Amino acid sequence: MATLRDIRRRISSVESTIQVTRTMEMVSTAKIRKAQNRIEHARPYANALAEMLNEVATSSRKIKHPLLAVRRNEKVVVAICMASDRGLAGGFNINIIHLTEEYIREKTEQGIEVRLITIGRKITDYFTEIGIEPIMSFVGNSGEPSYEDAREIANLVIPQYSDAQIDEVALIYNRFINVAVQRPEVGVLLPVNAEDIVGEEIDELDDVEEPYKKYIFEPSAKQVLQTLLPKYVEVLLFQAILESAASEHGARRVAMKAASDNASNMIVTLTRSYNRARQAAITTEISEIVGGAEALKG
Repeated sequence: MATLRDIRRRISSVESTIQVTRTMEMVSTAKIRKAQNRIEHARPYANALAEMLNEVATSSRKIKHPLLAVRRNEKVVVAICMASDRGLAGGFNINIIHLTEEYIREKTEQGIEVRLITIGRKITDYFTEIGIEPIMSFVGNSGEPSYEDAREIANLVIPQYSDAQIDEVALIYNRFINVAVQRPEVGVLLPVNAEDIVGEEIDELDDVEEPYKKYIFEPSAKQVLQTLLPKYVEVLLFQAILESAASEHGARRVAMKAASDNASNMIVTLTRSYNRARQAAITTEISEIVGGAEALKG
């Protein structure tokens, strides 16, 4: 049975743990707000770019672009996997790792080679240790990503996809639903979905009559599209990275709050155990005193 000193030490240890978990919870709460602001500030640019692409697409007939090409017979795919540099975030990292392993298993069973690009030290170290070396990795800034990271990844995958060296680029990340909910999912970055741009198949578009055009493109709509579409891919990738960062802070906040609540419950239980042990000790001492006094009377 634990002594009173042991129980007091354990209560003190749990109280110290609560101070740490509550501090981390408050830090994550502040970072969530910052991450949400970054997502909201990025949306107007992405929406304006999508609108511009819509105008370009509807101003030309049967637009062709390598990033829109859908390849049915896939041989090589690239998966961009987004996790975190640190732990203590509940199932945030392990969910992405399991989803990535499932994606690799499905593609491998179909005879497709899978290459990984990893964001976050946890997922990078995991796949390196099991013998899957990423072709590109980013560590150290998963919580506060920069646009340069998205640009560097895009500069790698866009030329390879355009040259048919790879047949698909997938995104594996946690979509930020709200502070308490983050949903792991797999999305497709390349090929770009034509319906996301114009709402219909681009190959079936006819020339748009001049009165309905909002812009006049120089040198031509097709050449403008050549510049805008890779930028659009960068923006989509950066949005996914921002959502992953916000999800990381949300998952850590939820995990730290749960840890703080569990520690508080443990302190209540330990305090009760301490009071019962102390009461038993006092009762034993009183009984010994009474018994000694009775013995002296005898």
